[in-house]
Amino acid sequence: MELAQRPLPQPTRITQPYWDAAKESRLVIQQCACCKTRQFYPREFCTTCLSDSIEWIDSAGLGTVYTYTVNRRPSNAALSGKVPYVVAMIDLDEGVRMMANIIDTPPEAVRIGSRVRVCFEQVSDEITLPQFRLEV
Repeated sequence: MELAQRPLPQPTRITQPYWDAAKESRLVIQQCACCKTRQFYPREFCTTCLSDSIEWIDSAGLGTVYTYTVNRRPSNAALSGKVPYVVAMIDLDEGVRMMANIIDTPPEAVRIGSRVRVCFEQVSDEITLPQFRLEV
């Protein structure tokens, strides 16, 4: 019997700098060079002024849980050993919101408003996923 493979992100020309930084254990977000708006998820243009002068800046990787859910049934057979797991929307201190897992903590310890810090999970030679842990 063949083991199920975990679905992985497929980097594109626009998202490749994000994935390259994650492989280096750095969390990056985009910032417009014209109006200084910060944005996440990666895009080709600024969502405020439509400029295509987009820069990548380092995030401190600190944030707050905006909302979350606990998955008790795996979304894919490859994740069956990880249940239950927490999927959260994280408000980064830099002003953008992103989705990630909160790992290494019991799901019942997670609360809206909990402070979190980024960590990185290498899932293949090409992909390292930004994840989060509760700040203690």
